[in-house]
Amino acid sequence: MSRDILYTIFILLLLLNVITFALYGIDKHAAKKDTQRISERTLLLLALLGGSPAAWIARHYFHHKTSKRSFVIRFWLVVFIQMVCIIAYLATHFHPLLP
Repeated sequence: MSRDILYTIFILLLLLNVITFALYGIDKHAAKKDTQRISERTLLLLALLGGSPAAWIARHYFHHKTSKRSFVIRFWLVVFIQMVCIIAYLATHFHPLLP
């Protein structure tokens, strides 16, 4: 991949993580105020799209979605899927035995 593409991907992931962190904070605030919430589906989708580092940090920083077992299981499933994809990508693109 060219440097421009990698730079663009980095900036997009950084932006996605900032948005993810902010939305977890907004949802925590909404939960305290008993107002309209951000759906768990949206929070998990943001994590799946690349915002899982910020989601993990935000969960602990805001003490949000840390004890709801069904969410925690789905969150770690998202992280597992991402790790499998990263390992598969690296294995096929950077394997020392491949030409």
